[in-house]
Amino acid sequence: MVLDDDLIIAGDNLPVLAALPRGAFDLIYLDPPFNTGRAQTRDSLEVTRVTEGGPEGDRNGFAGRRYESRLLQSLSYDDVFGDYLGFLEPRLRACRELLAPHGTLYFHIDYREAHYCKLLLDEIFGRDAFLNELIWAYDYGAKPRRRWPAKHDTIFVYVRTPGAHHYDSEAVDREPYMAPGLVTAEKAARGKRPTDVWFHTIVPTNGREKTGYPTQKPEGVLRRIVAASSKPGGWCLDPFAGSGTLGAVCQKLDRRFVLVDSSATAIDVMQRRLSGAGVAAD
Repeated sequence: MVLDDDLIIAGDNLPVLAALPRGAFDLIYLDPPFNTGRAQTRDSLEVTRVTEGGPEGDRNGFAGRRYESRLLQSLSYDDVFGDYLGFLEPRLRACRELLAPHGTLYFHIDYREAHYCKLLLDEIFGRDAFLNELIWAYDYGAKPRRRWPAKHDTIFVYVRTPGAHHYDSEAVDREPYMAPGLVTAEKAARGKRPTDVWFHTIVPTNGREKTGYPTQKPEGVLRRIVAASSKPGGWCLDPFAGSGTLGAVCQKLDRRFVLVDSSATAIDVMQRRLSGAGVAAD
């Protein structure tokens, strides 16, 4: 397969990875299903305020107002694997071969599987290729009362060649100091470079980014990754592309992309989100 344009590929990512050119990618970002053992679903609703004399409505609002909701779309996928590491291993080995000598892999996972996946990544890439464990912290969703609420994902970062990876800290958007009064006014105005703990909201329900895809990640998180670990004009790959957030970020940062997903729903979402990207089947 020759890379000459942004590309969305429909199909199982394992044969697709085998067909892509070795050493071609600055950056590979993987956000595989988290193996939660349950179906993941995201419903899109249209909510209309009930007027006097109309239907009773099915939702309560502020000051006793009633609203009628209508289901526009329901997207779902099964997140169950009997042998999760066996599923990941050949895909991770293929990804390592696709990285350029200066390339970097970002592996996004949640707390249920993170420790097992870290051992697998060490085996495939080598412990000396481990660069970072990033923590993406957010505050959304249910908060159980019998344990600490789980409000973070883990992103493991591995490089193809230890010590030779591309990393541009100046290209990453800065963030405010938590205690701006403890630094100079100049530093406070410039902001600080992010550390390995990222506080970033999920995709807002009514935000412009929202596609309705169940596991959509915010562009702000991917923007840091793409800006830091790829070069302008360089190629980036997402084998579990979902809603296509990596592609959306690449379009804005002058990078090229290859997105792969086996879900027809995901392909449809990406086609609508990423105008100008070619679509192919494996």
